[in-house]
Amino acid sequence: MTTIRKIAFQGELGAYSHQACNQSKPDMEAVPCKTFEDAIEAVRSGKTHLAMLPVENSTYGRVPDMHRLLPESKLHIVGEEFVRVKINLLVVPGATLTNINVAKSHTVLLGQCQKFLKKYNLEAVSWGDTAGAAMHVSQLKDPSVAALGTKLAGKIYGLETLKEEIEDNSHNATRFVIMSREPKKQFEQGKKIKTCFVFQVKNIPAALYKAMGGFATNGINMVRLESYMLDGSFTATQFFVEIEGHPDDKNVKLALEELSYYSTYIKMLGSFSANTEMP
Repeated sequence: MTTIRKIAFQGELGAYSHQACNQSKPDMEAVPCKTFEDAIEAVRSGKTHLAMLPVENSTYGRVPDMHRLLPESKLHIVGEEFVRVKINLLVVPGATLTNINVAKSHTVLLGQCQKFLKKYNLEAVSWGDTAGAAMHVSQLKDPSVAALGTKLAGKIYGLETLKEEIEDNSHNATRFVIMSREPKKQFEQGKKIKTCFVFQVKNIPAALYKAMGGFATNGINMVRLESYMLDGSFTATQFFVEIEGHPDDKNVKLALEELSYYSTYIKMLGSFSANTEMP
């Protein structure tokens, strides 16, 4: 008997994270979790094989707390997935636009549909998560209340899609990383390899400038560099880095050696094949 592989995500069934799981791993069973920490623990404990975690949105930037959770997770990044955030107006069967006066969803999603909400004079009511709002509307059975979310959520909770793609920004997308207990060992032919890590620099003049010099001199493309405070301190800063290349590559090794000379802490988060199928 074949065991079905599972992938954890944060939120209710029908969330955008659930959609990311279906896109990336259609052969795996998606397992909803209450929090990001619960999704990470599901992998650590062996309840699931992987976890799908959002790290940044093209409109709203990085996902809060994720930069803190990833280094502490004891897991490895083994892949990435992009989801175009298509927002749909979900209603109980038979409801019309003339019936609706309230739209419920996550605060971030409501903020992405301001033009539509204003056009139809709908009251925006914040909910814990998008799929949870769809579940609530389904249970409420009130034609005057709608949810904003995925078509997947509408299908799961028996709602009709009254309006499609009502978001203000048609290019809005969320990037997810796929986490595993084991690091990635085999990579797809023809695709670039990305590597993510975090580090802290020594408290010396121009430490960051010197630490980054090795990547420039060794011809390594740094596609992402972000700083964030540690434990609310204004003096302790950690940097999140994403580069093209693998730690075993000669030029990457040389760059990391130079980085270590100016750093007090370096933690590799994982290497993976870049996803070229952007939404």
